Amino acid sequence: MPRSRILLWGGVAAAAAGAVLCVLGWYGISGERFAERQLPYLASCTVPGAALIVAGAVLVAAALLVPVRPPEASPPEQEETPPPSSDGPPLRVPGGTLAHRPDCPLVAGKPEATEAGDAPLEPCPVCEPWPP
Repeated sequence: MPRSRILLWGGVAAAAAGAVLCVLGWYGISGERFAERQLPYLASCTVPGAALIVAGAVLVAAALLVPVRPPEASPPEQEETPPPSSDGPPLRVPGGTLAHRPDCPLVAGKPEATEAGDAPLEPCPVCEPWPP
């Protein structure tokens, strides 16, 4: 059962129970002349009834504000993106320890990236410039 339907019917039931308690409290108070004899009806019926009516109204409002979404199909499977590839020589940044392909996102657009040459560098885990 959708959450909004549970909230709606729970709110309606709480408000109805609160209304019944308020009517019972009113009926009990109406037959008593003295205020001290009316207090038990207030404490046991009218105040809890009013609280249930407010709680029911909040639940109904929450049920009406919950957006209704159609059931979703299975989530689309994400295709594994292949590593970037290019035919240029491996690059490195000054002071770096990794060799990158020229189109690697870690060095793309960086003017300070230079050719790796014969420097002993580890392959970049993102672009994998050569097989391990």
